[in-house]
Amino acid sequence: MNISSLLQGLASFAWIGFIGILITITLRASRKQPVGGLGTAAIALVVVALLLTTIGAGIVFIEPDELGIVVTVLGSGGIRPDPLGSGLHWIVPFAERVERFPKTNQTYTMSSVADEGEAGGDDSIQVRTKDGQQVYIDASVIYAVDPIKVVQLYSTWRFNYEDLFVRTQARGIIRDVASQYGVEEIVSTKRAEMEQLITDRMLTVFSENNLVLRDFVLRNIRFSDEYAAAVEQKQIAEQQAQQAAFVVEQKKQEAEQARQVAQGQADAQVIAAKGQAEALLIQAQAQAEANRTIAQSLTAELIQYQYVSTLAPNVQTIFIPSGQQFILPLPGTAIGQ
Repeated sequence: MNISSLLQGLASFAWIGFIGILITITLRASRKQPVGGLGTAAIALVVVALLLTTIGAGIVFIEPDELGIVVTVLGSGGIRPDPLGSGLHWIVPFAERVERFPKTNQTYTMSSVADEGEAGGDDSIQVRTKDGQQVYIDASVIYAVDPIKVVQLYSTWRFNYEDLFVRTQARGIIRDVASQYGVEEIVSTKRAEMEQLITDRMLTVFSENNLVLRDFVLRNIRFSDEYAAAVEQKQIAEQQAQQAAFVVEQKKQEAEQARQVAQGQADAQVIAAKGQAEALLIQAQAQAEANRTIAQSLTAELIQYQYVSTLAPNVQTIFIPSGQQFILPLPGTAIGQ
């Protein structure tokens, strides 16, 4: 409770006391009873009540989050040129009054969701894009009263600035700017650019009308049911195309993997065949070298000995008839010897 409210409360009690004394005096006078000092008390109470009422009407306390506009019947214009800041102030009782404006930020929301915006029901902004599509935009405007220009604001709009100015200008600027973009640009590539352009326009318009724009928030963008269905079908088709491309790529990878496996097996077989051929070649070369060594060590006598040993391994002595030919000729012998 501030001092102005306290004084007005005390003045109310004084007036009640004064009225009570008047009733008492009236009752005593009707019964022809002495009133004593009641008349003096009544006069004292009425003086106190008038004094408290006057002081209470002249003292004004402005809260820290408020600005005060003094409406006066004194002088020209009907409004003091300077606003009242927070704290105690004196105004002319019964000739002036104070209208209070908030200094804090205020938010005006326009939304399609019921009870979310300032207006009931669907309050989103309907916009026709440059490519003829209908979109619905939810947005919030965060603003404040310009403390330097609050007197001009009161003179122009009184307390209707939110409905008559903020709402109207915001919706108009959003429609005008959004209509310069295509629907694909609004929802993707140029959404930030559009939001910044709307903010810049509002900054200028609000400043010219004694308000300060704190922020503009583009909350949501939705499409008409027909366009939303078309977008959904497009997304489904794109997903199917991506899936098909993925399957093709997967098959290519599988084919490449099979080719590499087959190539690996073929290379392995070639390497194995080369290894076997080289082994056979080495074996043959070794055998040839062995044969050359054996051939170099053979003599006629050794050959005859090996021949005989092969025919009869246990025979120790052979008798050869004179002038007779062997059934099998000895190596190195000639027929007719």
